[in-house]
Amino acid sequence: MSQLETLLTLAKRKGIEDAEVYQVKSQSRPVFFEGNRLKQLESSQSEGTALRIWRNGCPGLAVAYGQVEAETLINKAITLSEINPPETVELTKQEISATANKNIYSPIGETLPVEYLIELGQNAIAKIRDLYPETVCSAELECETETTTLVNTQGLCCQYTETSFSYYLGVELVRGEDFLGIYDGEYTIETPESNLDSPQVRCEHIVDGIVKRLEWAQNNASPLTGKVPVLFTANAASLLWDVVCMALNGKRVIEGSSPWSDSVGKLVVSPSLTIQQQPDLLPYRCPFDDEGTPTQTLKLITAGKLEQFYCDHGVARSDRVMGRKLGCQTTGNGFRPDLGSYPTPGLVNCTIQPGSGSVFDLIKQLDRGIVVDQILGGGADISGDFSINVDLGYRVEMGKIVGRVKDTAIAGNVYTLLKEIVALGDDLTWSGYYHTPSVIVEGLSVIA
Repeated sequence: MSQLETLLTLAKRKGIEDAEVYQVKSQSRPVFFEGNRLKQLESSQSEGTALRIWRNGCPGLAVAYGQVEAETLINKAITLSEINPPETVELTKQEISATANKNIYSPIGETLPVEYLIELGQNAIAKIRDLYPETVCSAELECETETTTLVNTQGLCCQYTETSFSYYLGVELVRGEDFLGIYDGEYTIETPESNLDSPQVRCEHIVDGIVKRLEWAQNNASPLTGKVPVLFTANAASLLWDVVCMALNGKRVIEGSSPWSDSVGKLVVSPSLTIQQQPDLLPYRCPFDDEGTPTQTLKLITAGKLEQFYCDHGVARSDRVMGRKLGCQTTGNGFRPDLGSYPTPGLVNCTIQPGSGSVFDLIKQLDRGIVVDQILGGGADISGDFSINVDLGYRVEMGKIVGRVKDTAIAGNVYTLLKEIVALGDDLTWSGYYHTPSVIVEGLSVIA
């Protein structure tokens, strides 16, 4: 921490009016399996530091990896500021309390020994190959400790440290010219308060899910065509939520590219949908954004009605009148795509309120349709239109999966689908930053 504060002090001496230092340090020991065998053990450390300055009102951003040479980093930021136009500086200020003016959060998460990670990987692969000996398995298991620190010349000083466990398993099967790939995993933080099953039990759940998919894919079924109901599993439902997050982005609202710009208080999706941001949920807990603004629970869509958008400092500053009109004051959602980028609006822990019934119960609701579990390629853009290939999908007849569908694509518009939701499951699963159940939608075109 003192190193970063020293960097700020030196920057002030060089005539910089305002500055901010954002740093991420991580240490991990990943374990890799390939071709059914343990392949590699690694030990890695990384450190990245981003310095953002304003000199004569002009911004500059410089990044260093590893050991920071303060003088070099500052001079680089100054040079870049000389080619940028001036802007209003809006750094997050720290309110000085009676106790301290620092937000240093206690570390969370427990470290798992490498030997334990190896055992988890070996057991998972052995279980799958006992049932399907012709499969080729790969896996990556990692325990990582990451510390995020942010300080600025307005007195802000905040930091949090997390130790996470991630587990990813891939199973591939080749039968002649028929290739099948199934991939799944999870990312968690082990704490005494999390009330999670042991890592071994949770890994077994992942393995059981892959085994079930292998069972469903033993036979190939003729593909369906035309408009049929589609069940998106939690793995594939991010296709829908990616577009929702784009449409709720305050930056797109200000630009006028969001179709929901004038829809606050209006019904924009099915009344069965309620979507919130809950930044305190593990494993993706995030107490402050990359500008140092505290994150907060946001009610984005309630029973289908749009309640608010999410914003960062830049959006709030760019058009204050429009921002107030749309409820786009800073919500603590300024995140950097990478260290070398300026903060931009982004969501964390987007949670979709579940319905009722497991994914198996949802399948029983389909007289005729398909299940989409993995997709290939990118999703939809802000227009909501998409046409993508199904990487892993199944045909359903009379409430039962009859086989895997191949050479199949789906096409439609996400905004239309969100108004035609038939059912939501209660199988909440983390799929990236989305806490989502499976979902059935109508009116999707299936192309073979």
